[in-house]
Amino acid sequence: MGDAFSSLPVAADRAGLLDPARITAMDGMAYLRGLVEGRFPHPPLAGLIGYRVVAADPAEVVVRAIADERHLNPMGGVHGGWYGSVLDSALGCAVMTAVRAGHWYTTLEYKVNLTRALPVGVEVEAVGTLRHGGLRTGVAEAVMRGRADGRIYATGSTTCLIMEG
Repeated sequence: MGDAFSSLPVAADRAGLLDPARITAMDGMAYLRGLVEGRFPHPPLAGLIGYRVVAADPAEVVVRAIADERHLNPMGGVHGGWYGSVLDSALGCAVMTAVRAGHWYTTLEYKVNLTRALPVGVEVEAVGTLRHGGLRTGVAEAVMRGRADGRIYATGSTTCLIMEG
């Protein structure tokens, strides 16, 4: 892509991933801060989709992304799955802010609403906000806006299952 997203850290334990045991040994905020600070690699999907986690605070995460020609549907528009992948990442990371050491999460369901077509090359910011971080479930919402124009391109919500192990 030739932009900031193509310079994501690539060092990892296996196939572009940290060892899951290494991730669950820390709480979610420690892992997310490691992503933001470049101490941990983003997952391989980040490079394919063109996103990165740029900020992580308790109950809120910011993901920036740029769609390119690889993300187009047959009609030449950005594929809805691209929006969903970026939002699912922001939503899941928002839940991750509440995950305790020794635990992990998985998405139970998520919903995405596309509000307008996203032109190729427009940088967006998806802000994921934790609404509930319990012992067994997490609920989050996210809004995807254009960085330059502030327009809403999509919104989403999720429920995640938090598990021990």
